[in-house]
Amino acid sequence: MSSRTRFSRIAATAAVVALAATGCGGSSKDAANDSGKSGKSGTYSGKGVGLAYDIGGKGDQSFNDAAFAGLQKAEKEFKIGGRDIEPQDGESSADKVQRLQQLAQAGYNPVIGVGFVYADAVKEVAAKFPKTTFGIIDDDTDKAPNVADMVFHEEQSSYLAGVAAAKASKKHHIGFIGGVDIPLIHKFEQGYVQGAQSVDPKIKIEKQYLTQTPQEGGFASPDKGKDAASGQIDAGADVLYHAAGLSGQGVISEAAPKKVWVIGVDSDQYAQSSLAAYKDHILGSALKNVGGAVYDLVKSVHEGKPKTGVVRGGLENDGVGFADSNPKYQAMKDVVAAVDKAKQDIVSGKVTVTVK
Repeated sequence: MSSRTRFSRIAATAAVVALAATGCGGSSKDAANDSGKSGKSGTYSGKGVGLAYDIGGKGDQSFNDAAFAGLQKAEKEFKIGGRDIEPQDGESSADKVQRLQQLAQAGYNPVIGVGFVYADAVKEVAAKFPKTTFGIIDDDTDKAPNVADMVFHEEQSSYLAGVAAAKASKKHHIGFIGGVDIPLIHKFEQGYVQGAQSVDPKIKIEKQYLTQTPQEGGFASPDKGKDAASGQIDAGADVLYHAAGLSGQGVISEAAPKKVWVIGVDSDQYAQSSLAAYKDHILGSALKNVGGAVYDLVKSVHEGKPKTGVVRGGLENDGVGFADSNPKYQAMKDVVAAVDKAKQDIVSGKVTVTVK
C-alpha cells in the first residue's frame, strides 16, 4: 500500500506550473480579470487571495512553492484572481506590515502570510481590517477572530523520514540539516531522530543548523546547505534529511553526485523539475500540506464560512505525509512497509511523536 497522500500529487503538478510564473511582487492572475463570482453561499465579493511569501520566495521548490500551488488550485477552481508578493532581502517588520496592508486595502480576501515571520504583521493588520480573513502558516499565537492559524505536526512526517532514512542507510549513519536553529525546525529534528531510533536505537545521527536566525540566510542559502551536506557526507552519513527551504537545494545538489540519499521537505522534491538532475537520489520527502491549507482557507472564505482559530494538519487528516514518488524508493519493499506501519501506528495512537 502506497504511503503517498493525495496532496503530494496535487502539489507536484501545480509546482511545475509555479516555475513558469513570475515573482517579485507580480500577480499569479491579473486582478483585472477577476470574475467576482460568489461562492456556493453567494456571499463572496473579494478580489481573490493575497499571498505574501516567506524568506526564499517563490521558486524554493519547497515551502513557498507549496503555498503557491494551493493558490493556483483555488484560482482555477473558484475562478477568482490572486496576487502573490515576494519578500525583499533585509526587510523589516514594517515592510511585512505594509505588504499585508497593501493586499487587504486592494480587496484581497483572504490575505495569507506564508511563515511564522508574519506573526506580528498579521496581528497588526488583521486588527485594522476586521472584515477580511487573514491566515498565517506555522504560527498559532494570533487569536484574533478573523485570523486562521495554520499549523502542522511536522514531527509526524519527520518521524516517517527518520524511519525511511534508518531503513535505507547502509552505514547506520544518517544526517539532519536544519535551516535555522529555532523551535519550529527543532520539531523536524526531533521527529526525525525518534523515527530513526525506532528502527535502529544505536544509529549515528549528524545534526547541523545553518544559522541562528532567519535573517542570516538559513532558509535561503544553497551554498550553506551544500557545505553542511559535504561535511556530513565526509563524516560518514549516507542519508541526509533537510528542513532548510531554499538552502535544501544545496544539500540535494551536493549529495546526489556522491550517490548519497536525500530526503526533501514540505513539497515532493522528487517531482520538482529544477531538481530533475538529482531526483534519482531523492529518496522521498516529508510533506507538509501548505498548499492544502491555503486552498482550504480560500474555499472557506469563498463559501462565506471563513475558517478561523487554530487549524492543524497531521497524518490523520493528510496535513502531513511522506511522498513515495521515486520508483527506487517504491522498490525498497522493507522500507516502504516500515514507513507505512509507522504512519498507521501514529494515526492509531500506538506511537506518539514527542516534541520539547
